[in-house]
Amino acid sequence: MNCPKDWPEPITRVQSLSDTGINTIPERYVKPPSARPSLGPTTTSDDYNIPLIDLKGIYNDNSREKILGHVSDACRDWGFFQVVNHGVRPELMDRAREVWRRFFHEPMEVKQAYANSPTTYDGYGSRLGVEKGAILDWSDYYFLHYLPCNLRDYNKWPALPIELREVITEYSAQVVRLGGLLLKIMSINLGLKDDHLQNAFGGEDNIGACLRVNFYPKCPQPDLTLGLSPHSDPGGMTLLLPDQHVPGLQIRRPDGWITVKPAPHAFIVNIGDQIQIFDDDIYGPTMRMCLMNSNHIFN
Repeated sequence: MNCPKDWPEPITRVQSLSDTGINTIPERYVKPPSARPSLGPTTTSDDYNIPLIDLKGIYNDNSREKILGHVSDACRDWGFFQVVNHGVRPELMDRAREVWRRFFHEPMEVKQAYANSPTTYDGYGSRLGVEKGAILDWSDYYFLHYLPCNLRDYNKWPALPIELREVITEYSAQVVRLGGLLLKIMSINLGLKDDHLQNAFGGEDNIGACLRVNFYPKCPQPDLTLGLSPHSDPGGMTLLLPDQHVPGLQIRRPDGWITVKPAPHAFIVNIGDQIQIFDDDIYGPTMRMCLMNSNHIFN
């Protein structure tokens, strides 16, 4: 199947729409009634949240088994969990959020220089998929390949703000290290060698890692659209650095959708479709979506 070189319709940046101060969103962003966020059961209890797991002591024999058990339970019962004391420096997490926030507030001509296409998706984007006339999500994004190294193209990395490339290089390396640790934990919990899942995804030299930054501009009608439509992640695992101020991520549970409440300097871990294939459905992926808000949301 050939990949088209351009999008089926002219691209409109959602941020540009939002900045005009419109009171009504265009029809192409209005979800059908059955898919709107205001419909369907939701669970809002303050004490109902995805598991929070402290990885401190993972290399200590006295606490290792307990941590392994917590991760195993979270993978089996939720497909989602949060981790703290994960080895990624809190100040680096803050800097990563900040440099991308600043990028999305650069002038449009700066961002347009990195406009992406369906060929690779690398760069600045505002839609996924090439179906003509599709109902779109209320979001802009930036997508980059980080691993394997032969797919990493620094020309696609924004040059502004000037510290972005340095910050994201260090941040990506630390996140990949954390991902490797989590894959080892999951392999052990499945009764496999600790490098089994990492090798299944290509090993240290060929494992894939991508970075996607989502920006959800202010929306005048948040009850009619979504920042990210319901989906399960197609990869092996997603590590999400959420917006600490405006929660928007929801995951589906048997009794309805719940809004995830991020812990300070935690990563949200999402088990993807490919791990489900490798483990014979022991760890099932969970559907997630992002609600819109009258404020900016960034993750």
